[in-house]
Amino acid sequence: SKFLVRKARSVSRPAAPNTVASAMLSRAVGPRASAEAWQTLACRSAARVAGAASPQQWVPRTAAAASGRGRQRFSTMTVDMLPKHVVNCEYAVRGAVLLKAEELQKKLQATPDQVPFKKIVACNIGNPQAVGQAPLKFHRQVLACLTDPSLLKTDFYPEDVRDRAAHYLAGVHDGRVGAYSHSKGHAVFRKDVAKWLTERDGFEANPDDIFLTDGASAAVKMVMQLAVGGPNDGVMLPIPQYPLYSATMTLLGGQPVSYYLDEEAGWGINVAELERSIGEFRKQGGNPRAIAVINPGNPTGQILSREAMEGVLKFAERERLMVLADEVYQDNIHADGKEFISFRKLGKELGSTVEIFSFHSVSKGVTGECGLRGGLVHCHNVDPGVIEQMYKLSSISLCSNVLGQALMASVVTPPPVGGASRALWDTERQAIYSALKRKAKRVTERLNSIEGITCQPIEGAMYAFPQVTIKGYVMKKAISYATPADQIYCLEMVERTGIVTVPGSGFGQRPGTFHFRMTILPDEPTLEKVLDDIEKFHNEHAGGWFA
Repeated sequence: SKFLVRKARSVSRPAAPNTVASAMLSRAVGPRASAEAWQTLACRSAARVAGAASPQQWVPRTAAAASGRGRQRFSTMTVDMLPKHVVNCEYAVRGAVLLKAEELQKKLQATPDQVPFKKIVACNIGNPQAVGQAPLKFHRQVLACLTDPSLLKTDFYPEDVRDRAAHYLAGVHDGRVGAYSHSKGHAVFRKDVAKWLTERDGFEANPDDIFLTDGASAAVKMVMQLAVGGPNDGVMLPIPQYPLYSATMTLLGGQPVSYYLDEEAGWGINVAELERSIGEFRKQGGNPRAIAVINPGNPTGQILSREAMEGVLKFAERERLMVLADEVYQDNIHADGKEFISFRKLGKELGSTVEIFSFHSVSKGVTGECGLRGGLVHCHNVDPGVIEQMYKLSSISLCSNVLGQALMASVVTPPPVGGASRALWDTERQAIYSALKRKAKRVTERLNSIEGITCQPIEGAMYAFPQVTIKGYVMKKAISYATPADQIYCLEMVERTGIVTVPGSGFGQRPGTFHFRMTILPDEPTLEKVLDDIEKFHNEHAGGWFA
């Protein structure tokens, strides 16, 4: 112990009596502790006795340093030293339940006979290709030609694929997709996106008002930076909400301003609830800056009516809020008689002066290209000076990935009618769309047939968000662990069935209610087995598993 204390002193030369340090170490680690434990506590002890400001700076950084091999180094960063907003930031979609699933996956591979299921089924995240969905061939073939332009000189791919790729390469610096682009994205891609917006909404769009980003998430984060300038600034977020929004607010140091969706009305938006929320926030000295709306809903799966959207726009104009329109699921419409209306289109029709930031992505819809990270934000009614500031923020990262930009442009631009690829594209797209529609209906029916579970109709997006009555063993365990009951419920579910879901507490929910989110993405036979297992699990959860 004396040697270790002397080693600690040799770094900062503290004047601590050996006897004091040795006594502290003996009490802390005991006589049979490892050399690493002795050194760690010796360093902390010496720092503490010497009055060092941060004892954590003495923690050995590597095993080699702890054992004395090579040059001794000490960590200048521990969790305790991290900024509070980093530690407090949470993202439930990849939280405790997924960590448990990863642990179980390793166990399944090593000792499959010790796990009560045959595979892990990832129902926690909207990641279509991870559960077997195939990509649309046309867009992948275009990307192949962009990465290997020599393919344009062959007839390996259809002519319309080669024409699309040649058009894109002509608009890229020397046809090199590996070079940096304009920080908003290459103009050739933004022009295609602007054409799509013009056709979708019936109003012309300017390519200069479009930013191509690494997925929609990057665009959301950039826009939220415009809204939050200090700790009193707030952004109105739906509850339940996609935790990207609450996590970003925590990182930015602002305040989430919760407004509850009406579950009994199919997760609708009630203007009276918006007024309650903003009124309470202002009474506390808050400065509301924006309202986020997710349509179709995540995690709730609703499609907003025109009437509800008009109410949001009029409320935002009255309260001087910008609108963050998260519309990444606009191609995922499952309910008959329902249609997607963009906030931009409605704002133009109403003559609204509200700033509307509209987000879209290649990750959802029937494309499911989550890993290629293509997204966009369109800025409507936004001051040109603000767009210049957004350009500056984008420039800090130089540009988004160019293949993601190309894919975003291609996804919103179908193959030409009559072209060699169009028939296959239509077939692939319709097959995915039809399957999602069937699964949305089936999941709703099956969940509602289970006693103690109720689920609003899955009208759009790719999730169910059922309310669940939790009792007995799981509720008692939640109380004893001081953990939300739906988190314990989901942890028990993955441990006993292999089904990965996300607890409703990770999205926010009304006090006294419990939910979980699951995707409808697995193939239909797998999904049917998932629903069987959920029913069995729920029927057993109150009594526990003690056999």
